[in-house]
Amino acid sequence: MPTLIFIAIAGFAAQLVDGGIGMGFGVTSTTLLIFLAGLGPAQASAVVHAAELGTTLVSGFSHWRFGNVDWKIVFSLAIPGGIAAFVGATLLSNLSTEAAQPITSGILVLIAINLIWRFSRGHIKRTISNKPHAKPFLVVLGSVGGMVDATGGGGWGPVTTSTLLAAGKEKPSRIVGTVSAAEFLVTLGATIGFAFGLWEDIVAHLGAIVAMLIGGSIAAPIAAWLISRLNPLVLGGFVGTAIAALNVSNVYEGLGYAPSTFWVVVIHGAIIAVGIGATIRGHLKSRAQRAAEKAAEAQSAEAVQETTIRAHEEAKTG
Repeated sequence: MPTLIFIAIAGFAAQLVDGGIGMGFGVTSTTLLIFLAGLGPAQASAVVHAAELGTTLVSGFSHWRFGNVDWKIVFSLAIPGGIAAFVGATLLSNLSTEAAQPITSGILVLIAINLIWRFSRGHIKRTISNKPHAKPFLVVLGSVGGMVDATGGGGWGPVTTSTLLAAGKEKPSRIVGTVSAAEFLVTLGATIGFAFGLWEDIVAHLGAIVAMLIGGSIAAPIAAWLISRLNPLVLGGFVGTAIAALNVSNVYEGLGYAPSTFWVVVIHGAIIAVGIGATIRGHLKSRAQRAAEKAAEAQSAEAVQETTIRAHEEAKTG
């Protein structure tokens, strides 16, 4: 029972993060399942993906209802992504916990660094170009995202959403909706892969899957309420820092270094310091950008008002 409570808490926390920054459910929940519930990397990823079958289906349907889905891009991402996720899940299922732990943790650290970098910039690119994405680009992106998602227990959003946002060829809302719709097939591919290799584990952890779904469902409306009150840049940066700090010790152990080694402790501290510093930098840049935008809007409104008054006075004198 205590383990199931921890898993429900993991689902709750992961959904809060995902609702706040539009990504991170898999990465956050996998990390928490490994460290709070004591699950192995493959088991944690299997539980997360089984739980996500429900959440991604609902999410994709909701985005479709709001017109935020480009189906051409969905299938170009989802089909190779689903195949890659199946392959990644199958490979991870056949690795021992000792071999899988540093691999999964290494992937999670890289994803965390991506999150820190993305949210330290203080803004999301909003320039929209009319040029469509090349199909080979989408196929490669979907394949990489699917493989990372299955082997890391998450990462579809950080890999695909960040890349498409950086390309600047679609509105952010349409990118998030399209990626969310594609994620269902990717999750399905990963779950089938885990079912082949870890069917008994999945059945044994049905309680964990239900607990995660319950925790995530409770958090969903709270996340929707919090999203207008929390700065997503700060949340994303701190989440990335926490994930990197939690997982980096497993990478060191996989390389044969004890977490208590002096230089390992120093690097650990440096990661936390850099993560917090980058997060604060992103927050300050965001505030400065918003202040500049407000000043420009005020100046523009003042100029329009002066022009209107001048035109009115000229009309009177004329």
